[in-house]
Amino acid sequence: MLEGKAVVRETDMPEVMQNYVMELAHQALDAHEVSDCQSIAHFIKQKLDETYGPAWNCVVGNDFGSCITHLCGSFIFFRVEMMEFLIFKDGKDFTERKEEAIGVLQKAGNEDS
Repeated sequence: MLEGKAVVRETDMPEVMQNYVMELAHQALDAHEVSDCQSIAHFIKQKLDETYGPAWNCVVGNDFGSCITHLCGSFIFFRVEMMEFLIFKDGKDFTERKEEAIGVLQKAGNEDS
């Protein structure tokens, strides 16, 4: 468990959402070993998907690079002591993508007939 205060490095999230995300990070750190970055990230992603809808991404660690595209108002990069958190929401939710993919497959199937 890390006890330090979260320090925001970069964000475009509303303050209320920032506070919620940082609280989730502290909950995840309390619930999981600090070395288990995958479980910490999964915990945060799952809670954000439940609260704000699907398509959230969460990267946790102390040495990583990134190049991402995100929805405006959904990006935050912060640290708690030596652990860094990169959290953002992707362009569209998976439900829409699945429906779009099904529509494309059905359309392609109809053209073959």
